[in-house]
Amino acid sequence: MKHRLAFYQQLWLRHDLPAGLSVFLVALPLCLGIALASGAPLYAGLLSGIIGGVIVSLISSSALGVSGPAAGLSTVVAAAIVSLGDYQVFLLAVMIAGLFQLMLGLLKLGGLANYFPSSVIKGMLAAIGILLISKQIPLALGYNQPDFWTSGFLQLFSPDNFPGNISRFQQHLHPGAMLLSMVSLAVLILWQLPVAKQLKTLPAPLVVVVLGILAQQLFSSMAPNLALQPGQLVHIPLDVFASITFPDFSRLFSSIEIWKTGLLIGLLATLETLLCVEAVDKLDIHNRITPVNRELVAQGLGNLTCGLLGAIPITAVVVRGAANVDAGGRSRLSAFTHGVLLLLAVLLIPALLNTIPYASLAAILLLTGYNLTKPKLYMHQYSLGWKQFLPFAITIVVILATDLLLGVCIGLLLSVYFIVQNNLKAEYKITKTSHLGIDSYRIQLNSNVTFLNKVKLKQALEEIPEYSVLTVDGSTCNFIDYDILEIISEYARKAQDRHIELHLPGIERVNVTALH
Repeated sequence: MKHRLAFYQQLWLRHDLPAGLSVFLVALPLCLGIALASGAPLYAGLLSGIIGGVIVSLISSSALGVSGPAAGLSTVVAAAIVSLGDYQVFLLAVMIAGLFQLMLGLLKLGGLANYFPSSVIKGMLAAIGILLISKQIPLALGYNQPDFWTSGFLQLFSPDNFPGNISRFQQHLHPGAMLLSMVSLAVLILWQLPVAKQLKTLPAPLVVVVLGILAQQLFSSMAPNLALQPGQLVHIPLDVFASITFPDFSRLFSSIEIWKTGLLIGLLATLETLLCVEAVDKLDIHNRITPVNRELVAQGLGNLTCGLLGAIPITAVVVRGAANVDAGGRSRLSAFTHGVLLLLAVLLIPALLNTIPYASLAAILLLTGYNLTKPKLYMHQYSLGWKQFLPFAITIVVILATDLLLGVCIGLLLSVYFIVQNNLKAEYKITKTSHLGIDSYRIQLNSNVTFLNKVKLKQALEEIPEYSVLTVDGSTCNFIDYDILEIISEYARKAQDRHIELHLPGIERVNVTALH
């Protein structure tokens, strides 16, 4: 027991503590930004991060997954708060969402994630990387809290955002922010090189943040033209817990919309969690697999707690999980550490957190985004052929044009199309021979023949000429769908009229007239 405790202590100190610090530094601005995008109080995002880190990590068995407020739910949350008209009522919907996820986990319905093809998961990761980069570039350049930071990808190019700002580009650029961003990126890249092996005992994001705070102090005292404006620094309330809102349980059954909204949030949060768990598992160099049913139980209890304590809903989040992997996290202690650090930071050092430049945090997220959407990923997918590359590429394009869930669904449909197409080609084979002037045709059914083969098989049978011999061989089949048996049984009568000698080894005729 002593040896095991010492092992976990060493594991935490060497790997999970630095990784937890890194994830904490990534999660802090994301919690605030997603709360703003959701139209919720700022404290709600911070509380979600704390609950996702402390509570979910203790229940979940995911080694590298990190939970918190998710950008993919922000539009749904914003619409729900407006439609329900009261934040206290919205919190009831969050609790219903948590209960829904808890039931799914207990009923062991978490295997849904296994039906998502690898190309779609990789496309989702790459799209999130692009979104992450696009939303951090304005902050790295020094834009003073631009509105398009919290909008969708295409909204970046609307007249009110990037094109409108491009005409006043010089006014938005800030030399101090750009200098900090470039130095921060240089430090982050240097830390990944073999020559910096001795420096890796310190997490690079922590070094970047400390350098950012010191640089801002230096700019303020010695180079005022480089000093950042208040809007270019992190801002959180000095007393987060003073404004907590609790759900109004007296209105739980006052409207069916509360339950509809709760189930919708629960469904979307579940799908996003399962996709993210699958994606983060793919990033794990130790190839550990997360038990998805237990993950849904953990997420459900987490969202029940979020609704109870006034927070916005949470999911497993790829960005945080990827940051955890990049920082060398080894176990769920890193996610727990990040949650504890968020709690301690909010309680003890809100004033210090408010001196962190957004430019430093933007640099951290820029590199995390790049690691999710590296050029070699696109080259690798392209090398696998169009049936892998097209779902990958379409998933990225649709996510950027609309949202994560729709993009994944379209990519999944395209993958299913290719599967169906392959199935149509693979499940039977036609050969022709001639003997004494009589043509003989053989249709060999292979493996499993389903209703997906109906149209092609029907066409093949209709093309058999009169006065020939036809053998439809099902002797090697594991399964023949009833629809296929019905078509062949119907054809038996036509074959007689066309003077076709029909042989059906391994095929059971069915009573077609019973259907009429």
